[in-house]
Amino acid sequence: MTEDRQAGIARIRDACKSIALEMMKIHPTLPSLQDTEAQGEILKALFEATKQVEIIKKRLAKLEAKDDSALL
Repeated sequence: MTEDRQAGIARIRDACKSIALEMMKIHPTLPSLQDTEAQGEILKALFEATKQVEIIKKRLAKLEAKDDSALL
């Protein structure tokens, strides 16, 4: 794996971690909205966003595995 690719993967992985940490801050604040409909919609959106971040992380893992297997 080239150094550029490794660095890119690391930056993307760090960004995914930051996104996940920031999204985790939203959940405990939802009751303060005092609107169950809004809370439900926001929870659905958080779930979908989390799924998308996980897709990115899985794709990065596949890239790493692909590059590592080329070394064998």
